Amino acid sequence: MLRKIRLTLASFFFVGLTLLFLDLTGVAHAWLAWMAQIQFLPALLAANGLVLLVLVILTLLLGRVYCSVICPLGILQDLMAWVGRRGKRKKAPYGYSRELRWLRWGVFSAFVVLFAFGLQAVAWLIAPYSAFGRIASNLFAPVYRLGNNLITSVAERADSYAFYSTDVWIKSLPTFLVALATFVVLFILAWRGGRTWCNTICPVGTILGYLSRFSFMKVRIDESKCNRCGLCSKKCKASCIDGKHHKVDYSRCVACMNCLDTCKHGAISFGYGSVKKHKTEEPVEDNGRRTFITATTALAVSAAVEAQTKKVDGGLAVVEDKVAPNRATTVLPAGSLSAHHLARHCTSCQLCVSACPNGVLRPSSSLETFMQPEMSFERGYCRPECTRCADVCPTDAIKPITVEEKSSTRIGHAVWVKKNCIPLTDGVSCGNCARHCPSGAIQMVPIDSEDEESLKIPVVNTERCIGCGACEHLCPARPYSAIYVEGHERHSNY
Repeated sequence: MLRKIRLTLASFFFVGLTLLFLDLTGVAHAWLAWMAQIQFLPALLAANGLVLLVLVILTLLLGRVYCSVICPLGILQDLMAWVGRRGKRKKAPYGYSRELRWLRWGVFSAFVVLFAFGLQAVAWLIAPYSAFGRIASNLFAPVYRLGNNLITSVAERADSYAFYSTDVWIKSLPTFLVALATFVVLFILAWRGGRTWCNTICPVGTILGYLSRFSFMKVRIDESKCNRCGLCSKKCKASCIDGKHHKVDYSRCVACMNCLDTCKHGAISFGYGSVKKHKTEEPVEDNGRRTFITATTALAVSAAVEAQTKKVDGGLAVVEDKVAPNRATTVLPAGSLSAHHLARHCTSCQLCVSACPNGVLRPSSSLETFMQPEMSFERGYCRPECTRCADVCPTDAIKPITVEEKSSTRIGHAVWVKKNCIPLTDGVSCGNCARHCPSGAIQMVPIDSEDEESLKIPVVNTERCIGCGACEHLCPARPYSAIYVEGHERHSNY
């Protein structure tokens, strides 16, 4: 029964958290955003003391149930381990192994040092929630969206417009490659050793593993009933049960309850009380496991790499894609306050990037802010009425902001590039930037101040401009816009 309860809750959290990165409508974010907020590291960065206290108490009471129920990366490893077990039906998939304490604490120390010296972008590579977010947004989401587009095509043939198609594109090649590499490494480790990542690399697993040594409820082995068959050790994906010597390493046990169902003699239970300690011999690790083939990632790779087909104007002339300008200062979303604030609080989980309905946010490729969100306007602009990124951010790296506050927050300012402007290059009138500016920061003035009938060019009121990027996105000049947005290091209001 305990295992069934654990599986039910784990399925609920895994599906809910995955939907946060796949949802196209915003409905999942409205109902399930709290699932991201109760993740350990996001709660730590958001200084959410209540969530951290609940997680610590939960660990001290029941052990590492967070890792087997709430953490999406842990549950993903269970799915990968399940695939591994199916491929090892003729022999036991796991076995007890000694804790690599030096590796665990070495990786954890490196994580803390990187964070302390401002290298969070590197530290977040091994953070569990962030790693899952990158996998979901870069590998799962493209497959999901391609499926949505297929359903849309079928529905349109049946004269139904209940669905709508979406773009499928790589928002950042470096981030995609990091997500793919993480997925492959996870699959190898989980396929061969179950929860190896959790118990050697994950910093959250190290913290909660230390606390779980003192947990009130534990997996206990009744020596009077145990016949030392070792079946519990062979089925433990955390490799923490030494069945032959009646020993459990509670720092690695994730309270999955698999051992309770495995034991045929009722020798294993989950309860409280003292546990006898026994001296054990040095275990011999099982190195006779087969090498795995990574063909399972082929579908995700092919789906994500597929570039969007260029759109055509009226079915005739090919419209050239826009090229992002070289900005002196990165444009950051409203609510992030400043570049320093975003860098200190963002875990690079990609949830805001996935949630952005306008295709404006994408992961940074800069080493200083690697995989953190930045704005670019080739595919859309930041609509003043949209606050989706601030609504879903679990760490307050992008603080909650109202529509009214966003409409008056200056995240950047528009800059006119004379050599690209169509009235000057083609000798025709335009005014697209001024016509679509939501803050009225752009005015069209005659090229010749003495001739009111002459062609007009834009003039930007930088004090009024909020940096939404509507002018840059809607400028018809190709490949470089005649007007683009420069970001502000620190945001300000009217």
